[in-house]
Amino acid sequence: MNQTTPLLNLQPGTIGSIYAIKEMNPILRRRLYDLGVHEGSVVSMKQRGPFGGPVTLECNGQLLGIRLKEAREIEVSVC
Repeated sequence: MNQTTPLLNLQPGTIGSIYAIKEMNPILRRRLYDLGVHEGSVVSMKQRGPFGGPVTLECNGQLLGIRLKEAREIEVSVC
């Protein structure tokens, strides 16, 4: 089995599969789920914002920006 790491630790251009979503606001968790970000989804880290800004990821053909706090709570298995 592949080792998991927080989404925040991925380098831009890296692809991973979401393994688990840890502690997160239920409303935000539902919003991400509606956008296709859930266990089993394939995500690609696109870029990190400067000075601790949001990270940009691609999931299901959509580009999403999420805060660092949420990126730490999403565990991914690197492909």
